[in-house]
Amino acid sequence: MKPDFLRRAIELAKENVRRKQGGPFGALVVRDAEIIAEGVNRVTSSKDPTAHAEIIAIREACRKLGHFELANCEIYSSCEPCPMCLGAIYWARLGALYFAATRDDAAGAGFDDSFLYKELPRDWQARRVKTSCSMREQGREPFQLWLATPDRVPY
Repeated sequence: MKPDFLRRAIELAKENVRRKQGGPFGALVVRDAEIIAEGVNRVTSSKDPTAHAEIIAIREACRKLGHFELANCEIYSSCEPCPMCLGAIYWARLGALYFAATRDDAAGAGFDDSFLYKELPRDWQARRVKTSCSMREQGREPFQLWLATPDRVPY
């Protein structure tokens, strides 16, 4: 863990507050002690609920590196990532995650995602968002096609 990178993520978050681009969150992706990409929360300015700092940094790093995996990279975030961002960090296969403030600190500032942590372990039938499953056999067809494709790119 390099404190300078974590300081940079915190500074990005503070700059974002000053610029009123979105929430007080900043993140950066680092490889071999070099910043590959930076991101700040742009939820309100872009009208995109997925425009979290970590997501933006991951997307930019993947674009710059030309690959969907970031296994040789680390992510530094000004705050503990929400479940969506944590999922993206795992999907990108980042090698390490470092953060400063905790989810409890974020909740104290009005960014409370504790309900998501409670919803995720529930069966889909018991979640707050009405959810149903139908056409399961037809829904499996794309997976069968995927498995039958010899030159697919595994991930």
